[in-house]
Order: sequence, then C-alpha cells, then structure tokens
Amino acid sequence: MESPRRAAVRGPTLIRLLARFADADVAPSAPPLSDRLSQWIEWTQSLALSSVLDGAAPVPGFGAPTPVGAEERECARVRQALAAAIAGDRAFAAAAPSRAPTRSAAASEDASDFPFFRQRYLVLQQTLDAGAARLRERLRDRLTSASPELSKLAAIDAVMERALARRERSLLAAAPALLGRRFERLRQDAHAAAGDGAPAPEAWLQPFRRDMHDALLAELDVRLQPAHGLLAALRAHAHD
Repeated sequence: MESPRRAAVRGPTLIRLLARFADADVAPSAPPLSDRLSQWIEWTQSLALSSVLDGAAPVPGFGAPTPVGAEERECARVRQALAAAIAGDRAFAAAAPSRAPTRSAAASEDASDFPFFRQRYLVLQQTLDAGAARLRERLRDRLTSASPELSKLAAIDAVMERALARRERSLLAAAPALLGRRFERLRQDAHAAAGDGAPAPEAWLQPFRRDMHDALLAELDVRLQPAHGLLAALRAHAHD
C-alpha cells in the first residue's frame, strides 16, 4: 500500500509557519466553522450574541454615506507602526560588543538562549493586541454612526470579540512554544554541523530571527483581519 502523504497546510500564513516550526502533520480536513464556534463560544456569550442578532434595528437618523479615507489611512498607519515595532525590537538586533552588563542584566538579556526571545515575543504580542484592539474599536465607532445596519454589525463584532478573546489568546499562546522548538532544532543542527568545534551563534540565530519576525508579521495580519472586515463594510456603505 502506498504510504500516506503529509497533507498540505492551507490557511493563513501564520498557520503555515507554525506548522513548519512544529514539523507537524495537519489533518486534510477540518470541522465546519459553525461546529468550531459552538465549542469556542460560552453559553453566556451565545445569549449576548443572540440578543444582538434578534434585537430591534437602531432608530433611523444616521447621516448620509461619507468617505472613508481617514479610516483607510488609519488602518495603514496602525499596521505600519506595529510592523515597525516588530522590526525595531531588540530581539532582532545582532549581538554587538558593548560595555559589560551587570550579572542580572546578562542573565535576563542572553540572546543566545530562548527565554530571551520568548520574553520579547510575549511583549510584542501584547503590543499587537493593544494596537489591533484600539483600531477595531475606532472602526466600530465609525460604523455605529454610519447607518442602522452598520451599527448592528458593530454591536455583533463587539460581542464576537469578547466571546472569542479567551480562545484567541489560547491559540496564539502556542506560537512562542513552537518557536522554541524551532530554536532548539536550529541550534542542534548547527552543533552537529560544527562537529567538535562550537558554531558561531549568529550562524543559526539569524535564520531563527527571520522565522520569529515572519511569525510576528503573520500574527499581525491575523489580528488585523477583523478591522479589515469592518473597513470593507464602511467602504461598501460609502459606495452605496
């Protein structure tokens, strides 16, 4: 019998990257989205979502469609700022000689060991989370003032954000652990290739830094997807 082949990993870039870091086999099919949502959303949040969906439409009286150029510029600005925060983090700076650090600083800033990178990844995750959340809130405010239909969409998005927040945190928390496996694999491969000699750290840290940078950019895109959806709704309303 022909041996089963490893399934192609589909979906967002972040999923493909994490699957590569873990060297994981991915199931060829996944449960329907509705089934997964039923497992992720708690019953209290289900009631809140049902209340929004079944509620009366907001009172008319909203203004006419207006241009969304300001929102488009803000979305672009936020992504650029968050991408710059990732690129400028000290996790991606090659080690350079400097004045001798204190013992405590050296222990916490050892860029040749994974705890340093894990701590920087967690800090950057918090930065991405806060920036994406502020943008999403701004766009919901804009939808609320645009039309009754978009006001209801904003309310649904707010409920869904709260309902899926814990699941989202749980899933994204797996990224540092998988990067840790990638870190160890690259280090072991470098030591094996060096034989009796010790490999230069930058020879294998640079590929790891690239992987970590790519993973954070991919996570940024995932976190901004809801905002892009709200922006698309505003664009559609402006063109009506």
